Amino acid sequence: MRLLRPPEFQRTFREGSRAKSKYLLVVAVPGPGPTRLGLSVGKRIFRHANRRNRLKRVLREAFRLEYAALPVGFDLVIVPAVPGCAPTLAEARKELVILAQKAARRYAEKQAREAPRS
Repeated sequence: MRLLRPPEFQRTFREGSRAKSKYLLVVAVPGPGPTRLGLSVGKRIFRHANRRNRLKRVLREAFRLEYAALPVGFDLVIVPAVPGCAPTLAEARKELVILAQKAARRYAEKQAREAPRS
């Protein structure tokens, strides 16, 4: 249930809709199967690898715990919104659900706007 290959991330960033909050940016695009997670936590966010890895563990756990509440069939890429942000598990869980639903809704609205032109 994870995005691992660069083409999967590129497709999500290119075609996906975004939703941002205090801690996170979520990019969502419909995927080929069940809802999947991708994480993009660069050195710009935390200089030390152990802090980046801790943040990724928190975000993966939030995804696991809130999986049932997330939009079905979407590829989600989570990016920390600002350098040095370290949301708690509770904050990450809350924001992930809200942002994933908002990004999925924006994607559906974007498709509805583009459909009449086709």
